[in-house]
Amino acid sequence: MISTDNCCAVIAAAGESSRMGGADSKQFLPLCGVPVLVWTLRAFDAAETVASVVAVCRKEDLGRVRACAARYGIRKLAAVVPGGRTRQASVAAGVAAAPPQAALLAVHDGARPLVTPGEIDACVRAAARFRAAALGTPVKDTIKVVDGAQNVVSTPPRRLLWAVQTPQVFERALYERALEQARRDGADYTDDCQLVERLGVRVHLCRGGGANIKLTEPDDAAAAQAILKQREGAR
Repeated sequence: MISTDNCCAVIAAAGESSRMGGADSKQFLPLCGVPVLVWTLRAFDAAETVASVVAVCRKEDLGRVRACAARYGIRKLAAVVPGGRTRQASVAAGVAAAPPQAALLAVHDGARPLVTPGEIDACVRAAARFRAAALGTPVKDTIKVVDGAQNVVSTPPRRLLWAVQTPQVFERALYERALEQARRDGADYTDDCQLVERLGVRVHLCRGGGANIKLTEPDDAAAAQAILKQREGAR
């Protein structure tokens, strides 16, 4: 079993935010007056199993991310680095900047600001045991597989289907080997689990909460703000 003493979180926040409909990065969209990325960083700052954080963002946002972290008192931020052309390349840049002693890597979407420290800790501890783990939730809807003409081809059993979230946590040596294999194969993935799955490694899924949504479209921001207000009211 790997020790959880040195887990580095790599926060992927270099996307273009095209589906949010605004010119600015969604990472700086205010939720209850606080930028999205700050909510995300706060969760990892509070997680017991996370020792350090690397934020990966657009080159033009480097100074802005550092300023936000300083303003809101983020303690664990070890580096802020520019992303690459794809998500996989961006995460690879974050991994390269992780402290050398980090034995586990927790890859998370910067635009998932509602993840809780408890969910992060559960996923990191599972990865320490299984080498690879991710948050997810069983799907509620019936899922259909369709062909190119949108005709139903099959209906997978719903009990076997989960929607995968982040963080996705990996033994560092395993993840770096998976990245190298993807480079050799010319493969590029938007889901980090796929990298290690290609090596024949099983990923353990930890049940996460339905609130751990990714902000992709404008309506998602309104939902996230409502959840944050509900959480504040419950304190």
